Amino acid sequence: MTGFAGLAKKNNFVLLIRDSDVVAAALRDALADATPEERPGLERAAALVESTAALGEAGLRAHWVRSRLAAVGFTGDLASVAAVKALRQAEPQLSLTAAVQLQREATAHPE
Repeated sequence: MTGFAGLAKKNNFVLLIRDSDVVAAALRDALADATPEERPGLERAAALVESTAALGEAGLRAHWVRSRLAAVGFTGDLASVAAVKALRQAEPQLSLTAAVQLQREATAHPE
């Protein structure tokens, strides 16, 4: 996930689009026909997809916030004002309200 649809200066809602069920099904199909050499990699990929699919929406948003902060080189305290500023630098379309809400969710969901 590289961004959120629906964020603008006047709204602070987030639309999540998840396709992990489609990816998991494709991996299961691939595992059914896998050679012994392919099996370990496909099993690892399936486990990663399952762990990501198990995250709730707040967990996904927290992961997204951390990835956006990392993209702009932020390494400080996630609960700081500087984190909100860095998040808005990474995603200029975020309103202050949305950035603070996302920061709070990320702070509440440690990795």
